[in-house]
Amino acid sequence: MDIGPGHVVLSKAGRDKGKKFMILSVDKENSCVYIADGNLRRVENPKRKKLRHLDLTGEVLEKLALKLKEGKLLQNSEIYKGIKMLDLNEKLLREE
Repeated sequence: MDIGPGHVVLSKAGRDKGKKFMILSVDKENSCVYIADGNLRRVENPKRKKLRHLDLTGEVLEKLALKLKEGKLLQNSEIYKGIKMLDLNEKLLREE
């Protein structure tokens, strides 16, 4: 699966293990990405993380990915709300 801005990933190593983040940019040379969650890791100070320390969820925040592609700035609240909505949808699906 090809990864890019807007993809949601799950951290599997480090003190942020188990948390969801959105990819802001990809550094293919060093096989790492820059991620943010809009809360603890903000857009102004994204976390640099190696790909081997992340699991892809298969989810993409399409609207935010499009904004990044167009070169527009993202708000931390947009990322935070997008990730929370995904969590709510998962929770609702599990209850059914």
